[in-house]
Amino acid sequence: MFLPTTSRELKKLKWDKLDIILVTGDTYIDSPFAGVSVIGQVLLQAGFRVGIIAQPDWHDADDISRLGEPELFWGITGGCMDSMIANYTATKKKRHNDDLTAGGKNNRRPDRACVVYANLIREHFKNTRPLVLGGVEASLRRIAHYDYWSDSIRRSILFDARADILVYGMAEKAILELALKLQKGQDTKDIRGICYIDSRITSDYLELPPFEEVIADKKAFAQMFNLFYRNNDPLTARGMIQQHGPRFLIHNPPQKSLTTSELDIIYALDFACDVHPFYSAQGKVKAMDTIKFSITSHRGCFGECNFCAIGVHEGRAIISRSEKSIITEAQKLAALPDFKGYILDLGGPTANMYCIDCIHKQIHGACTNKRCLYPRACANLNANHSRQINLLRRMRNIEGVKKVFVASGIRYDLLLADKKHGLKYMQELVRHHISGQLKVAPEHTGGNVLKIMGKPGVEALLAFKTIFEKLNSAAGSKQFLTYYFIAAHPGCREEDMRDLKAFTSRELKINPQQVQIFTPTPSTYSSLMYWTEIDPATGGKIFVEKDPNKKQKQKDIVVQIGKQNKLPYKHSRL
Repeated sequence: MFLPTTSRELKKLKWDKLDIILVTGDTYIDSPFAGVSVIGQVLLQAGFRVGIIAQPDWHDADDISRLGEPELFWGITGGCMDSMIANYTATKKKRHNDDLTAGGKNNRRPDRACVVYANLIREHFKNTRPLVLGGVEASLRRIAHYDYWSDSIRRSILFDARADILVYGMAEKAILELALKLQKGQDTKDIRGICYIDSRITSDYLELPPFEEVIADKKAFAQMFNLFYRNNDPLTARGMIQQHGPRFLIHNPPQKSLTTSELDIIYALDFACDVHPFYSAQGKVKAMDTIKFSITSHRGCFGECNFCAIGVHEGRAIISRSEKSIITEAQKLAALPDFKGYILDLGGPTANMYCIDCIHKQIHGACTNKRCLYPRACANLNANHSRQINLLRRMRNIEGVKKVFVASGIRYDLLLADKKHGLKYMQELVRHHISGQLKVAPEHTGGNVLKIMGKPGVEALLAFKTIFEKLNSAAGSKQFLTYYFIAAHPGCREEDMRDLKAFTSRELKINPQQVQIFTPTPSTYSSLMYWTEIDPATGGKIFVEKDPNKKQKQKDIVVQIGKQNKLPYKHSRL
């Protein structure tokens, strides 16, 4: 069911007041792909009265006031992505379109949405209930962080938003514990997975270099980020403290990861899987073309690419749903009147990580001195695609389902590491689960740049390409690989892009079109390198292109205008 978003809906439910009001920078899509909807449905299931205000007009009080004041707390999120990334391109040009806004125009989401919404509430509700930040924007900005759009180190978003609590990561457990404690009038400071501001320090917590030091010293900032990154595993992380002027950011250890059964319960909640009528009346929401008939199979990613923030937000452990849960959701989709027989994506951040993870990590926590896939797949990683093969076969037998596509993209190095089932998995994809193209993301082809990115070398890419082409030929299929690349990443010069162009022409037989300019996202190693111009792995200085025109030139070297390949259906997950 939809959560109420208007006073008329409250009257219909016979609710005189709400316990919790959620405020989001996206339009209201009641779907498991929208984090704010997941949080809302989890709280509703627990017996709390929850409402949502989506994309409130931050210029006047009417929108933010239309549901009154909550009894317990306000929950504030920028939406499914950081609002600055949603609003600006990599060269800081304003985006005109927004797939998560009704009507498609990018005119409903403020810059730094969490800060704006929190201050809007403070302005119109004096001495109100606690303000709780969550979602990607808050999660990645929870400590002092490099902000690309101001080209500066900013303090924790809690201070700028004047909020009371920040819930980080995949927050279902933390938000429910918080709601229950507030309802009972209990202290909330011991909840795992939250941050808050205090005038006193907690003696057994790890102290990070203070904000005033990291804005003045890039080496101190690098030290801070290393300590922060290594203390995000649910099994091993310590609490952390960072001084900001006379006060302290208190960063509690992460919540324990959800179990498979707990994740199944969340995906079985009563999602409407549609845009709320109040917002759909304002125009089409383009994101629905992608997500309505897609299914999430798992959370997390152990790839740890240096430019990616998934590991910091979703975690490095893979939490997979059961086959029964996924098949039940597929059956529900197949029963919808507008279902045409096609599940557009079955996957996660990386499609072929379903039910694959390291036993050591699950028991003892993630390694601090090595990664699962870089520079090569770890011997302790259980690279076994057999459960994915079984799931795909069962999905194909669901009544009413014609095709199940895997459109999220796969890690080909992980597939190559599975000597027993990797080839069988690829056979399944080629014969049944590719919609004309399969997405892979080598990101670059130069060894030096790939090393800085934390990506595998081109040998794995070429080996995978050979397998893909042989399987396509054997199946009589005309399918192809779509390659995603990044320009102007730290360490990348114009000559590296020329080499990439030559390599893709010679070895891949393509003129690349899926090329994006690197955007420094808060709380990633690549952003750390962009700011400091130092490789944290070696301590050596690295080249960083910061001129917007030269960044664009790097992209233009590879993308030849006028010779663009026309691509079929392109999938993009929220």
